[in-house]
Amino acid sequence: MGWVVGWKKPNYDQTGAPSPLTAIALTELIRVPTLTVMEVHIKPETQTRLTELASKSGRAPDDLVEDALAGYLAEVTEVREMLDGRYDDIKSGRVKPIDGEAFFDSLRQREDELLKQRNPK
Repeated sequence: MGWVVGWKKPNYDQTGAPSPLTAIALTELIRVPTLTVMEVHIKPETQTRLTELASKSGRAPDDLVEDALAGYLAEVTEVREMLDGRYDDIKSGRVKPIDGEAFFDSLRQREDELLKQRNPK
């Protein structure tokens, strides 16, 4: 990592002699990420939709693809973190897994009871 350096006035020692110039960091060098080109193959129908949307929105197709991909990746990351958390909850015993078939049978039974209450015939 590089630094932008400035020089400050010399300090004087006990004898009154100036000490050598001292380098001080004024700001930290900021590295700008470089863009890499990635070729993405899409279906002709998707390309047509992308071109139409770009035309209607006034945005470049590359910008639309970047926004869509960034949103998708953020959503996948969020889902992955949620699933990892749920798995950790089950593994630690904080929550108990339930049988899927038993749950859906119970759900259907409750739905049938609600329907009978609404339409007593």
